[in-house]
Amino acid sequence: MTNENLKTRLRESRRVKILIVFVTIILIVAMFPRGESIESEVTVGSVWIKDDLIASTTFEILKNAETYEREIAKAANNVLPVFLKDKSIIEVTIDSVKKYNSLIFRLTGINRQPAGIFNQTFLSNRSFQIFYNLKNESSLYKDLETRSISEIFRLAGVLIENIYEKGLLDLTFNEITSDSISIRNGKYERAYSKTLFYDRITVINFINNFIAKNIGREPEVNEAFTEYVNFFLKPNIIFSGELTELAKKSAKEKIPRNIGIVNENERIVAKHDRISPEIKLKIDSYRIAKGEDTGFWTRFSQSFGKAVHILIILILIIIYIYLFRKRIYNDNVKILLISIIILFISALTFLIYKVNVSAPIEFLVVVPVASMLLTIVFDSRIGFYGTVVISLIVGGLRGNDYVFTVMNIVAGGFSAYTVRDIKNRTQIFRSFFYILLGYVISIIAFGLERFDSFEQMAASFAFAASNALMSPVFTYGLIIFIERIFKITTDLTLLELTDFNHPLLKDLARNAPGTFNHTMMMATLAETASETVGANPILARVGAYFHDIGKSLDPDTFVENQLNAENKHEKLPPERSAQLIQNHVKRGIELAESYELPREVINFIPMHHGTMVISFFYEKAKSTYGEDKVNIEDYRYIGPKPNTRETAIVMLADACESTVRSLTDADAEKIENVINNIVSARLEDGQLDEAPLTFRDIKKIKESFHNILIGQHHRRIKYPNQNELEISKEQKQ
Repeated sequence: MTNENLKTRLRESRRVKILIVFVTIILIVAMFPRGESIESEVTVGSVWIKDDLIASTTFEILKNAETYEREIAKAANNVLPVFLKDKSIIEVTIDSVKKYNSLIFRLTGINRQPAGIFNQTFLSNRSFQIFYNLKNESSLYKDLETRSISEIFRLAGVLIENIYEKGLLDLTFNEITSDSISIRNGKYERAYSKTLFYDRITVINFINNFIAKNIGREPEVNEAFTEYVNFFLKPNIIFSGELTELAKKSAKEKIPRNIGIVNENERIVAKHDRISPEIKLKIDSYRIAKGEDTGFWTRFSQSFGKAVHILIILILIIIYIYLFRKRIYNDNVKILLISIIILFISALTFLIYKVNVSAPIEFLVVVPVASMLLTIVFDSRIGFYGTVVISLIVGGLRGNDYVFTVMNIVAGGFSAYTVRDIKNRTQIFRSFFYILLGYVISIIAFGLERFDSFEQMAASFAFAASNALMSPVFTYGLIIFIERIFKITTDLTLLELTDFNHPLLKDLARNAPGTFNHTMMMATLAETASETVGANPILARVGAYFHDIGKSLDPDTFVENQLNAENKHEKLPPERSAQLIQNHVKRGIELAESYELPREVINFIPMHHGTMVISFFYEKAKSTYGEDKVNIEDYRYIGPKPNTRETAIVMLADACESTVRSLTDADAEKIENVINNIVSARLEDGQLDEAPLTFRDIKKIKESFHNILIGQHHRRIKYPNQNELEISKEQKQ
């Protein structure tokens, strides 16, 4: 399974949806207010003045936290560092030694060059010179036990084997804090004193003693021999931090957390008993076992009730999304975003509720931020449903505060209304007055009902004004964050792309004016048709604007840009012409990605042709080469097929507009026939199979196209002297 397929499955998975809802409910339940602990804090030496404390459930007597931490720390410190014995190093090293022995023996046999000896080894030039002398002028070294270079190489191999036979650690003795180490050899593990092995320091002493005993007292030769041996010497007893940590973890887990058990109905402490350390441990353990104030089942049933409470509230928006917003329901990223917005406001409510002040700081819970975010990212109905759901949850978090719930529904609803048809980002700040109005009306209504004083209402007005001021600012910043992090394209982004000053649109208008004009005409078709079937008209218009941007790179390939120029395809073979036509899709995608257009807009570039065949050049190829020698796939667009209503509408608008434009005498009947034939051809070819369009939608789209195209190609009355106007000056003369 490819990464793209995995992402798609995760994005649409029902299990992921359930997980998001489940986690959301759990987190909100965790924020709900709790009761106080039944048992008060007790100290050793005090007297228990309450009735006998009887265990309502069996529980473990837990160790004092400090004692337990000390025990597990001691257990971890007693774990020996674990080392692994690498047997492969010995064989590889000995083999390398033999190969280098032969290499050096051969190189030292080469005659000295005028500029000196030629060193092709890892040895320093000084050491290589010494080995050269041993091979060719051994009489220079009189204090050697052996003057044979072959014998010296043999001794190097013996030395390395002796070291590996005992074992060479990759840590020094000082780096190993314990006196012993544990050697893992396959499945078995055994403890050894660390001094049974060599470390980097002791191995140097061993090498020096070996040299003094077997080679002699020639410092230069000894240094060269040491350099040669050290190059090959690699530790074969390797410290494993991972295995050591696992051993420490296992040792910690073996330390028991408890020191005993108290059975159900057993007396923990009697009235008037003095609290001993043992009794205090029992009481503390009992408090933990009961969850501070209630038994497990009581806490469970209470938490379950809270979870059902939240689920009942969330089900309002869940059902609406499932029934009427399939595009959101089928996208787990969008569901996750809704969940995060709900949790953000819930967490803010939880934190503010914890602050114990007399001022009405509950108005700092910025529910309107959530209302505006949901409206801008999705639509006004999701914004309003989300406002109701979030307001109910906020009221629950404040101890089922009905008044505050209603206030937030009113203010949040007003704020959603102000950004319903947002045209630019600064319009967000217009919501300040409506948010404040919503809170002011609610505060006055409930204040009069409850006989609140003017001072109380004035304080509420002040905090509500702060909310109204902060909400647009937060929304402005968060909407940018959401667009970038969640890769969600809002109508704000789309509206910004309708600006003809965009570099891609300017290039299209300058380089391919015919294509640009066609794009503008079909954008009107697509936008109007999208409105009739409930699709996103802004997305359809923007998609139409950018669907043919690839043509700006090679405009003369397309007939609408050739003007009076010669048609280049007349001199090209059909397969080459088809490639040039196909390239406008590939290059268009590359252009769009280089300018970081939203993925929803980029999809229009390949999908407006789907997987259709470039029929003109396919037929030309068949007539030129013969049908049996032409592969239809070479003349097919890369696709994919349209998978949204907007991309399907743009596909139909593209074909209908360009075909009607080519008619010499367009009338209502011809236009209707063109539209019907094009739609039928796309249906028969399966190009609309993946688009969520009904036959009713298609009928509305055809009617919309027909009305607009008739308006664009209606007959006009001839102006007086029009024939004369159509004649050039040369013809008049």
